[in-house]
Amino acid sequence: MAPKYRNKRLLTVFLCALALVLGAWLLSAALRQNTEFFHNPSEIAAPGFISDGPRLRVGGIVVSGSVRAGEGLRTVFDLRDFEGDSPAVISVSFTGALPDLFREGQGIVIVGELERSDLIAASQVLAKHDENYKPAVYDKSD
Repeated sequence: MAPKYRNKRLLTVFLCALALVLGAWLLSAALRQNTEFFHNPSEIAAPGFISDGPRLRVGGIVVSGSVRAGEGLRTVFDLRDFEGDSPAVISVSFTGALPDLFREGQGIVIVGELERSDLIAASQVLAKHDENYKPAVYDKSD
């Protein structure tokens, strides 16, 4: 094989590898920038917890029997960890309309500010749905 063709092939392989590495780096940087994690109630209730910033995301299960209606659209409820083995429970105060999927025993993620070590003033409530989708069954005899 002539040396000039070998050099062209090496240059082509090098440029393709460089483009692949650059594309992977750009993809990972974009994903890292848009990923948001949430804390568990046990992390927040732990002594010495320091928030990442003014906005805090907390995920957990709504404790059964804890949903209390306040004045107007204000609702107060308690959250516990998803695993349920931690006794840590934090209270959440939310003013606004709750999502349709919000109910006791349901997993939710809230966005808000930490007022005390055991109370969060939520500005947004995101209800999680079950991963097992079952379509509605319609009676075709009608």
